[in-house]
Amino acid sequence: MKKLVLIGSAIAVVSAAALAQAPRTHDLTLTPDHVHWGYYDPAVKPVLRISSGDTVRVETMIARGLQRLRAAGVKEDEIPESLKAVERAVTERGPGAHPMSGPIFVEGAEPGDSLEVKILGIEFLHPYGVSGFIPGGGTLPDDFPYVGFHLVRFDPRSGVATFAPGITLRLAPFFGSIGVAPNPLVGRISSGPPGPHVGNLDNKELVVGSTLYLPVHVPGALLSIGDGHAMQGDGEVTGTALETSLRGTVQVTLRKGRRLTWPRAETPTHYIAMGLHPDLDEAAKLATREMIDFLVAEKKLSRDQAYVLCSVAADLRVTQVVDVTKGVHVMLAKSIFSR
Repeated sequence: MKKLVLIGSAIAVVSAAALAQAPRTHDLTLTPDHVHWGYYDPAVKPVLRISSGDTVRVETMIARGLQRLRAAGVKEDEIPESLKAVERAVTERGPGAHPMSGPIFVEGAEPGDSLEVKILGIEFLHPYGVSGFIPGGGTLPDDFPYVGFHLVRFDPRSGVATFAPGITLRLAPFFGSIGVAPNPLVGRISSGPPGPHVGNLDNKELVVGSTLYLPVHVPGALLSIGDGHAMQGDGEVTGTALETSLRGTVQVTLRKGRRLTWPRAETPTHYIAMGLHPDLDEAAKLATREMIDFLVAEKKLSRDQAYVLCSVAADLRVTQVVDVTKGVHVMLAKSIFSR
């Protein structure tokens, strides 16, 4: 009987420990207390604490807030109350345009580690998006020195939108900005240009099923998510995608000691390396070097072999050219590897 009691106690202890370590699901709803607008900052207090492996359902608000929606002709009764509450209450803004949900503190994360953020699901908070341009923005500011907005309504269930009569678009939603706090010596930075903190990549490949890897610069990482897009073309030439508000489900896993300089990603079909620089040529060089480094470390190729493989099998794509810091990403198909 004494042995049975001891065995029962041991099982209870093990079960309690397993339960305590089991991944949890958290909800980060769109409320004023959960939003910092226009910046990444190591001094911002976290609004949620999670453990490695946990899942977060996070709601995000359209970039630039309700100004765009109203200018494009969205009626007041079509705008969710959660967006209106954030618009009214969050008055500390800028210098960027993005309401960011977070930050999220990841237990155990330290500088020199990396975060793995897997996109498990994305839903729309409203059935429309806005695209367009403003003076001084985009790739052709001299050609379009005025304001132009285009409202696109869509059916989230069918996943298609009518842009204009005879033009049908297939939706491919993703978050334009997923980033962590920069080094404290850097301080507060704009949510506009991407950088070592990752942030506003505007990489349309980061849809459901994709995984983004981010370097950690401060304890807890302080992960924030925002800038919902219903779809986007490579380059994002006007400065906007089909901007919208999203609810996403992401799983966050801490990779201890996995040091990264720049973000990396993967989709179910491709490995992705990225380069970020104000000069597009330099961004292309950085992205190519990152893919070479990946192939050497993960696929055990020599640097010469990796360089040649990039030339014969990898595709360099312009991520975006409108956020001051431009982006290039290199895509390499997983199907070429047998192991």
